[in-house]
Amino acid sequence: METIELLILILKFILFPGALFCIAYGWFLEWFDRKLYARFQNRIGPLLTGPKGVLQPFADFIKLLAKEDITPAGADKFGFTVTPLLTLVVSLFTLLFIPIASLSGILSLPGDLLLVLFISTVFGLLIMFAGYFSGNRFSIVGTERTGLQFVAYEIPFALSVISVALATRSLEIVNIVTYQVNTLKLPLIVIVPVAFIIYLISSLAKLEKIPFDVPEAETEIVAGWQVEYSGKKLAFFRLATDLKMVFVSGLAVALFLGGPYGPSIPGLEPVFYTIWFIIKTLVVMFILSNLRSLFARYRIDQVVRGFWKYLIPFAVLQILAVQLLIFLGVI
Repeated sequence: METIELLILILKFILFPGALFCIAYGWFLEWFDRKLYARFQNRIGPLLTGPKGVLQPFADFIKLLAKEDITPAGADKFGFTVTPLLTLVVSLFTLLFIPIASLSGILSLPGDLLLVLFISTVFGLLIMFAGYFSGNRFSIVGTERTGLQFVAYEIPFALSVISVALATRSLEIVNIVTYQVNTLKLPLIVIVPVAFIIYLISSLAKLEKIPFDVPEAETEIVAGWQVEYSGKKLAFFRLATDLKMVFVSGLAVALFLGGPYGPSIPGLEPVFYTIWFIIKTLVVMFILSNLRSLFARYRIDQVVRGFWKYLIPFAVLQILAVQLLIFLGVI
């Protein structure tokens, strides 16, 4: 029996809802984001590769794998080579804690919410190292901008998550989801709407999407921290970014939208939970795509000032509001 359970666990890690599913869904989210963004700008977006262009991200990945992989003469060769792989591994590891086919992730540990926060922070640090190891003037500027933006968005992102932990009195993701399903019987977005908004804005900065794409602004610094990356290394970075989209949208679903829970048929919960997970994450990505189509790129000083002057105070006020609701016995 232990051998069968171990085999099932390995299959979960590799196939569903593990690595292969998350990679495929990451490509789908990239297509969905690009298609929506194009429609909002009265363009068509990906069209020819697969039905409605849905296979375009996969084709781009394969194309990059076949491209020449160049290491600049002035780069730190070891760091330049290892960083893309580490970034991809970190992105995959965070997804093991996201509930997809059940109310808990493949991995569920006491205090795993803090662990997920820490690991997601490592992703930003690896991006900075990637630019530094390139040894290019544009990548160094991109690295500096990445560091400044990192300091700006990580604090409100963490505070928005902490407000959820306080409301549910738990630092375990599965407990947060089950609290919404069994105790509150409502998604936590009803209790902490400000935290949800702050989470979404911080997620845009975490993904380096417009209006927070200053670290890789093509019109200013070519491609920022990733200017020297090509071939397999660039493919791994692109894939890691797609997985990061799955992570931020999946964590939003778990913390604010009741997780993958929804109406289901007894005995088929994993199937229906997966369907609800996909629907809810698509809603989150729709909001993010809409937001990035509404604004132009901010300067890095505007980004830092905006997060510290507005988002952090509002996040603190949300935490105080949660404490008040707990004191009054509302939650």
